[in-house]
Amino acid sequence: MDLKLFFTVVSTVFLAELGDKTQLATMLFAAKDDTSRLTVFLAASTALIAASALGVLAGAAVSNAIDPAWLTRIAGIGFIAIGMWTLWQA
Repeated sequence: MDLKLFFTVVSTVFLAELGDKTQLATMLFAAKDDTSRLTVFLAASTALIAASALGVLAGAAVSNAIDPAWLTRIAGIGFIAIGMWTLWQA
C-alpha cells in the first residue's frame, strides 16, 4: 500500500467534507433527541463509502479513455471555476 497516497487522499477528502452539506445533514439527523447516533454514524459512513466507491469506479473508467494528466487539468479548471463563481455570488 502506498502510504503517501493513502494519507493524501484521507486528508484531502476529510478537509473537503468538513462543513459541506453532507456533514450538515448528518449533524441535523444526529441532533434529534430520539435518534440513535450510532445508526446515524453507520448510515452516513456507509453512504460516504458508497459514494467513494462510485468515484473510484468512475475515475478508473474515465482514465481508460482520457489521459489522467488531462483529467487533473480538467478537475483543476473545474475547481477554479467553482471558486470564481462562488466569489462572484458572494
